[in-house]
Amino acid sequence: MMTDLPLDHVRTLLVAVDAGTFEAAARVLHVTPSAVSQRIKALEQRTGRVLLVRSKPLRPTESGVAVVRFARQLAWLEDNARAELGLTGAAGTAGGIGGADGVETGSEGGGGERRRTWQTLSIAVNSDSLSTWFPEVTARFGAESAVCFDLHREDQDHTDELLRSGLVMAAISSSPKPVQGCAVRPLGHMRYRAVATHGFVRRWLPDGVAATELAAALSVAPIIIFNRKDDLQDSFLRGLGAPASGPRHYLPATDAFLYAVESGLGWGLIPDVQRKQFGQVELVELAPGRTVDVPLYWQQWKLAPPMLTEVGAVAAEIAARRLP
Repeated sequence: MMTDLPLDHVRTLLVAVDAGTFEAAARVLHVTPSAVSQRIKALEQRTGRVLLVRSKPLRPTESGVAVVRFARQLAWLEDNARAELGLTGAAGTAGGIGGADGVETGSEGGGGERRRTWQTLSIAVNSDSLSTWFPEVTARFGAESAVCFDLHREDQDHTDELLRSGLVMAAISSSPKPVQGCAVRPLGHMRYRAVATHGFVRRWLPDGVAATELAAALSVAPIIIFNRKDDLQDSFLRGLGAPASGPRHYLPATDAFLYAVESGLGWGLIPDVQRKQFGQVELVELAPGRTVDVPLYWQQWKLAPPMLTEVGAVAAEIAARRLP
């Protein structure tokens, strides 16, 4: 049973996963790398399971994921208890290596000292949301909230993997299927349109965007791809009946992606919310009326800090206003 596991060993596994190496974990825990390795080995012997893949970075096995999730939940429960008891100083590792151990010091009546424990919330967010509407969520939680955000950028089709592995407590995902132990709520859809500059259209689509040869022309034209996990453009072309075979530019930054399209380097799918917020150049919609809607969902642990649930509620509110 989980309650029979040595808690210092459980915390050591969490720190090792978050730190990535035994050496880095040892620095955080103020022990030797050998001590970290021995604790994890002892934990594996206790559970009868291999919990950690000794790679660089270290990563949990399927069994290790369960223990990491338990460790992170245990850490924030400890943090909450310390806060309710008025205890101060460093505590657990709820959100990451440092966890909820930030301390703010100030003065209160009579010149006394006030020390406050900050809570870290680890959340996986897709790049387009992180670059457009999600900063409004974090902006709602000022210093008085005592919250530190540990945001992990990942494609919306893969954020739930971080949640499943126990590396984050919540995620913006494209999947409505809840990760085990998590609750899901819909946020809305991020709507994308295939666009390019007027100059790009004149060069690569001489017959115009309404031509029946549009699919064939787009398939050989230069295309902008976010990264090798990005399937939006290829999926769009498959929907038109023509696989992409033209030059491919990979630009793994949302602002660089938009700039590349606006500069005429290639065509790509841009979310409406980004064009409205940051667009500087008039772009041509290549397939009018043919949009790609990517659904977004908020997934979080069912056993979660109240503050994380509050962040989810704010995310749903802002997404409802900013997304279709």
